[in-house]
Amino acid sequence: MEATKKNLLILHLTVFVWGFTGVLGKVISIDAVPMVWYRVLIASTTLFAWFLITKKDIRVTKKQFLQFFLTGGIVAIHWIFFFHAIKVSTVSVTLVCLSSFTLFTAILEPLIKKQPIQMGDILIGLLIILGIYMIFKFEGQYTLGIIFGLLAAIASSLFSTINSTLVQKSEPSIIGFYELVGAFFWITLYRLYDGTLLHTHFNLSAKNWFYLTLLGTLCTSVAYVAGVAVMRTLSAFRVALITNLEPVYGIVLAFIFFQNKEQMTGGFYIGATIILGSIFLYPIYKKRKNKL
Repeated sequence: MEATKKNLLILHLTVFVWGFTGVLGKVISIDAVPMVWYRVLIASTTLFAWFLITKKDIRVTKKQFLQFFLTGGIVAIHWIFFFHAIKVSTVSVTLVCLSSFTLFTAILEPLIKKQPIQMGDILIGLLIILGIYMIFKFEGQYTLGIIFGLLAAIASSLFSTINSTLVQKSEPSIIGFYELVGAFFWITLYRLYDGTLLHTHFNLSAKNWFYLTLLGTLCTSVAYVAGVAVMRTLSAFRVALITNLEPVYGIVLAFIFFQNKEQMTGGFYIGATIILGSIFLYPIYKKRKNKL
């Protein structure tokens, strides 16, 4: 019981930290692509150092390496879209749109795993679509941010579905490490292509370095390892419910930090309530369905 309580606290703190990434994305004053490049560089270096300290064997087969490495490209796209959405809209809009990954997972997972789509998944998806429509209708000035937020959700659902298959044969922390390395590689290639890498300089402001270090260590590598560790004692249902608090924590933190800049119309909050209510209902529906 004590171990369960401890892991519940760790999971809540981890989800809280994930919610804080939106705030960091807003206060770091560099564009989304270089921000993610620094993030994965710091995070992969930190994880590698952790593996060295713990003397962990991180050897994988060529097939596994290729799978993780390619999936890292999807992770990179997800983070770039996520932070770009924040830059062109608000943290609240982006986090609510990102919550729609439940909808896209309900569609993509059966397609990838060749399983039938469930009627309950469709109904939950329709509720989420209704919430997205409300946000589009009342927050039209953030259309670009909404689009990139939804694209980030699609990328998130895609790599999450792939990882749910990969994790059956490999340890999550090792998958995460190679995906981070892959993300760094693919972003580096892109930055070579668009010419920005040649102009990369490391003389950023002290504020930017502080926030990037927080983003790469606490919000990425540390949070990832902590999130994986608690899954050994907590049920998937509990983990899913608590993880759904990420946009709630993020929106509250954004309002505390940015106040009036994060204040939305009533229509936005109605749409957000529909979406968040749907994603909280989803794991409850799944648990009851599995009992039948």
